[in-house]
Amino acid sequence: MSSRLASISVDLDSLGHYCRIQGLPESVLDERARELVATAAIPRFLELFASVGAPATFFVIASDLGGEALPAALKTAAGAGVELASHSFSHDYALSRRPRADIEADLRKAHEAIVTATGQTPVGFRAPGYTLSAAMLQAVAALGYRYDSSTFPAAPYWTAKAAVMTALATLGRPSRAILDSPRVLLAPRVAYRPSLDDPYRRGTAPLVELPMAVSPIVRMPFIGTFATSMPWPLVEGTFRRLRRDRHLNFELHAIDVLDASDGIPEVLARQQRDVAVPVREKLRRLKTLFTWLGDDRERVTLATAAARLSETLDG
Repeated sequence: MSSRLASISVDLDSLGHYCRIQGLPESVLDERARELVATAAIPRFLELFASVGAPATFFVIASDLGGEALPAALKTAAGAGVELASHSFSHDYALSRRPRADIEADLRKAHEAIVTATGQTPVGFRAPGYTLSAAMLQAVAALGYRYDSSTFPAAPYWTAKAAVMTALATLGRPSRAILDSPRVLLAPRVAYRPSLDDPYRRGTAPLVELPMAVSPIVRMPFIGTFATSMPWPLVEGTFRRLRRDRHLNFELHAIDVLDASDGIPEVLARQQRDVAVPVREKLRRLKTLFTWLGDDRERVTLATAAARLSETLDG
């Protein structure tokens, strides 16, 4: 058993949430597009995981559980060994800025909905838009969760997001996303025990923080969109810079295994340029990366990683 760990985690954001980010009305989506996470993305991910023998964690937006397709797909995933974790109920990008009572109500509602729809009990959480606050981390801890996985201290991502939001506002299509505090850029880039009063600093919280993978020094984001759409030598080089990290949390989104041919509306596809990459190429790249993650690491769910790392992190 390797002392170094790798986790594959997937945020199951439906296309409606991308419309919010891009300042587009959700009415541009037809029924097929609304169901793509359940009907296309999850089956493709499950096939990928099975092909390389890798476990994974799905982060579920509980408000998307109202129909039949997503709960059924998630039950299939859980039966295949996928961990189901919470990605909030509403996926409100400004949730971290709400009063703690409102945050806690949303998270409890999400927890109960996931248990009811899938029979699985979440033990982990990821914030909408990766944006944490003291009130949000305290709400996660109050649920008794073992870990949070929201910290994303990637300078290039933060800068690009700020530029896109500014451009959309200028075009009269303001994004419903929010920009996190620049303090996140100073957060630890490896697993740590956070402070309940300042989530981006080390402390004594009763849970573990599992940041998304970013490279040393430059803090290049090593996530699904980067891996599926950037020049392959850059992807490979960034992966090599992460080889010494004890835990590598490779985070993806459902859209990372979709392309324009799946029925994504053209008006949204023009904004989400990564969907121009053919899904066959995306799957080829991801299979290679999932294999690399198992070459000299033990691949585990985030819940397992949190349990293992919790034993060694300083309080």
